Amino acid sequence: MQKILLTEDDITYSRIIRNFLEKNNFEVQSANSMAQAIPIIQSGWPQLIITDYRLPDGNGLELLELSIKKKPDLRVILITNYSDIRIAVKAMKMGAYEYITKPINPDELLITVKEALSGSQVSIPQIQFPDKKESDYVKGKSAKATKLEEFISLVAPTELSVLILGETGTGKEYVAKKIHQNSNRKDSPFVAIDCGALSSELAGSELFGHIKGSFTGALENKIGHFEQANGGTIFLDEVGNLGYDIQIKLLRAIEERKIRKIGANKETDIDVRIIAATNDVLKSGSQDGNFREDLYHRLNEFTINLEPLRNRKEDIRLFTAHFIHQSNQRLVRNVKDIDPEVERIFMEYTWPGNLRELKNIVRRAVLLCQESFITKDLLPQDLLVTKPLAGLDAEDYRRDLINHEKEMIDRVLREVRFNKSKASQLLGMDRKTLYNKMEKYGLK
Repeated sequence: MQKILLTEDDITYSRIIRNFLEKNNFEVQSANSMAQAIPIIQSGWPQLIITDYRLPDGNGLELLELSIKKKPDLRVILITNYSDIRIAVKAMKMGAYEYITKPINPDELLITVKEALSGSQVSIPQIQFPDKKESDYVKGKSAKATKLEEFISLVAPTELSVLILGETGTGKEYVAKKIHQNSNRKDSPFVAIDCGALSSELAGSELFGHIKGSFTGALENKIGHFEQANGGTIFLDEVGNLGYDIQIKLLRAIEERKIRKIGANKETDIDVRIIAATNDVLKSGSQDGNFREDLYHRLNEFTINLEPLRNRKEDIRLFTAHFIHQSNQRLVRNVKDIDPEVERIFMEYTWPGNLRELKNIVRRAVLLCQESFITKDLLPQDLLVTKPLAGLDAEDYRRDLINHEKEMIDRVLREVRFNKSKASQLLGMDRKTLYNKMEKYGLK
């Protein structure tokens, strides 16, 4: 039987989920705190962890980080309230397999658990070879989407390094793959690396490789991601998370087209095109000294800015139809469309989680839908009470964004008991920026 660790502090809720999973032939151990969960994880017993975000002695992100360090291929599913959507998206960037929102639908939980344990999706950094199919890539119809396609067509055939900027969930990796598939390197490997999931201790080994015996735990020679991508393209997602020492090695790899494995006496020639992605924090980081400015400019030979979904509402209808089609195939459903009221809600919502959030909402609605059309009652409650974007002037919208940022920083600080290092990591900003914002908002 496949082994699942369930970490949930609500004993009644935990018992319900455990009984459901055991009836579906899974072996389950329960923990109601991090203190109880950690020894089970360290024993190497679980194949999958399902954890609530809010725990009495920590949170699910801390448990996620610990789990991945202990066993990089361990799958983690985060349970969160819908109001914590930004935390859920952050968990995905840290290496979580998936997140599901409360109230949990049993069918959705079972499907997600089976997929996680079957290995149908991998959330840790790995080699991805070019896929000739582009069914997951959808061209929008808005003016911004048209401009994006023009930029992709323009830069793809060149050897320029590309920096993709955009909020989490805007599809940066899809754009990187599209550039690769339209380049002269399309028949060579495409290797995607989530720099946020690389530990500072092993980042050099993961990226550049190592020689057997070069450090404790180096039991055999290892080929790094750069060497695996030789001749093709390497995609460095959330590149701003790389440590300063790794930045220096990355700059050398770009400028001299050579890498040195940890413990090696000689260098290895490489021929790799680099596509990097991050959010707007990277450039400010370079000015603060956290990210090398010379590396920033080498990565930024051509910039593509991905607009958040709230700024390209003309494309929401198209993406919704695409996600309904995907979900029908995945869940064996026959949903036709959304009804007019749901369309209105989608158009007025601000989509903080962007395309990933839309995809998850549509998938959940398709799973619950018993008719041909998705109706309002199938949407998460928080989606229905969100203040509409329509009717806000620029000053109102700016004020709302500021208030939301203040509330988010305050919430995260309280969750991590004002540990500034953990808070800056969860919020995706450097410590100096966090201190400045704390002072600005009067958060002590």
